Amino acid sequence: MKNIRRKIYPLLSSLPLLFLDQITKTLAQDKLKGQADYPLLKNILEFSYLENTGAAFSSFMGKQGFLITLTVLVMLFLLIKYFQMPEGKRYHPLYISLILIMSGGIGNLIDRTSNGYVIDFIYFAPINFPKFNVADCYVTIGMVLLGILCFFYYKDEELDFLFSFSLRKQKN
Repeated sequence: MKNIRRKIYPLLSSLPLLFLDQITKTLAQDKLKGQADYPLLKNILEFSYLENTGAAFSSFMGKQGFLITLTVLVMLFLLIKYFQMPEGKRYHPLYISLILIMSGGIGNLIDRTSNGYVIDFIYFAPINFPKFNVADCYVTIGMVLLGILCFFYYKDEELDFLFSFSLRKQKN
């Protein structure tokens, strides 16, 4: 039971992340929908409302069933790997990475299932980057952190649990 609590408490840290994502999307919908773009930093960063029925870079437009199914499967996979992760402070950065990725995935999943689209509202003008939201930031930061950890922090054998298909927790 103590081991389960050690895993649940960090996982609960995703709740404030989900709240922040959902509140920013609600604010974007209330304040930006049907309005002109709102420049935060002229020609650099602006808020601009978009109902995205696709995924990253508007891929898979209108394929909500596919995107919902894919997101649920990925979230379940990450949750299994989260609970299989070995104990110890060495794995705390990996916990953080997975929590960020899952928080972002679940945040956008909430939008897809409740609205049929994801609310995007942040626009980075200098490179004409597609509009995104806070959940997308979580996923991006989590994935970059995961990449850095996999390539520069952990040894290959420390990540064996990520590539095993057993439902049992790995021993460290």
